[in-house]
Amino acid sequence: MKSLHLAGSEDIDRLMPLVSAFHAEESYGTDEAHIRAALAPILDGLPHGAIWLIGPRKAPVGYILVSFGWSLEFGGLDAVLDEIFIRPAVRGRGMGGEALHQLVTGLRDAGVKAVHLEADRTDEPLQRFYGRNRFQLREGYALMSRVL
Repeated sequence: MKSLHLAGSEDIDRLMPLVSAFHAEESYGTDEAHIRAALAPILDGLPHGAIWLIGPRKAPVGYILVSFGWSLEFGGLDAVLDEIFIRPAVRGRGMGGEALHQLVTGLRDAGVKAVHLEADRTDEPLQRFYGRNRFQLREGYALMSRVL
């Protein structure tokens, strides 16, 4: 079953409620204008990232957002899984794992050398989910950010 669909500008109205729900769940404090402004370049084809709808294209149950970079350590193109969201009402049915598997397989086939992500160290169910999908903590490393 193909559960991922690359999103384009025509999908903004399907994505907005999903992204807004995720940002509210995570207490990001973003508003609709911020979300639209951040989504628009990706949906219009900016090569630095991509977003996929999870589930039926006309009625998606979630999304995955990936940004792309370059890594000397990993030997080429790498990706950061920036956001993954499944509607709470349908969680636990394997859709997130299936979508993540399809995403990683597709990225590997496209030449991506590594996929990285950030996860709350105190969220044990999330850690188990990523572990089941073969993501591992990198001992001795900590993600650090500087907001510009």
